[in-house]
Amino acid sequence: MLRKLCLFALMLNASLVLFAQEDSTEKKSPFTFTGFVDGYFRSDLASNLANNRTSFTNSTGKLALGMISVRGDYSVGKFSFTADLGYGKRATEFAYNDKGALSYVKQLYASVAPTDWLKLTVGSWATHVGYELVDPYANRNYSMSYMFSYGPFLHTGIKADLTFGATGIMVGLANPTDYRKAPAPNKKSVLIQLSQAINDNVKLYLNYVGGQRPTDYAKTRQVDLVLTAKASDKFNVGVNGTVTSVRLPSGSSYLAAKTWSGLAGYFNYDPKETIGITLRSEVFNDANQLAALSSASKGASIFANTLSANIKLKKFTIIPEYRLETASAGVFYNKTGNGKKSASNFLIAAYFKL
Repeated sequence: MLRKLCLFALMLNASLVLFAQEDSTEKKSPFTFTGFVDGYFRSDLASNLANNRTSFTNSTGKLALGMISVRGDYSVGKFSFTADLGYGKRATEFAYNDKGALSYVKQLYASVAPTDWLKLTVGSWATHVGYELVDPYANRNYSMSYMFSYGPFLHTGIKADLTFGATGIMVGLANPTDYRKAPAPNKKSVLIQLSQAINDNVKLYLNYVGGQRPTDYAKTRQVDLVLTAKASDKFNVGVNGTVTSVRLPSGSSYLAAKTWSGLAGYFNYDPKETIGITLRSEVFNDANQLAALSSASKGASIFANTLSANIKLKKFTIIPEYRLETASAGVFYNKTGNGKKSASNFLIAAYFKL
């Protein structure tokens, strides 16, 4: 009898544990919410003009709001939904082709995963191209690279993500780059990403976007490579290289392709959990004046070095940053507005993240 009572007690205890686990799972909300706000002060050290040809920090000598952002994610079973909204200069520049309510949308998409190896997504999402992201907390530098600024920002369409062990494949069909509502002729862009985890510390991403610009009907192709490697808990690196070709129309045919390109290294060191230091070194070649220097008097290559610190104070992060750029031609401005080959600036930014 005692043995039966002991066995019953053990079975009852196991049942209560399983019930508690199931009950806990049932009570878990399918919704998750996050949000942040960021701002910065930037000072150009060589000019009263903003020597800045990259995204989101085109001001000097004044405080500026970056973005107020809220994101909601809903997930139940095989289905998920994301609404990611932003307000402020950063959000406006990110959605530069949109007007009205759409200008506040960073991402808005729904997904279904019919199998463990396949996920289908429809809607509008941030691009897969490049190393940097629109949200400041997702980057180590506050200012953006040239490659981010002149590559795609977002895509609107449908994509499929396939995962086979350490290998990932994404294929998609979308509106022309950065258009949620594309003007005619709305020729679709092809999206591809191949990803491979070499091991737990090294990952490789090969990205592609090909399509046609509605503004001038130019055919564009961008091939982009990202490598991330973790050497230790305190040190990791990232490498991003990209080449974009542009073929402008000429009558019933197209001119020969011209290109812009870039290569950047990101060197991240965390001496403490509350302090991080990052050096971004980027070479950007726009000799054909297709991107950053399209409105300049001449083309050039630019060598930009950005040193940033991330000082974490619980939910606050403060980012002091120094940026030095040199060019092969006088594409920057001095205090009198004349051209010069170098420019430098200092900024201090901060964000609060829930």
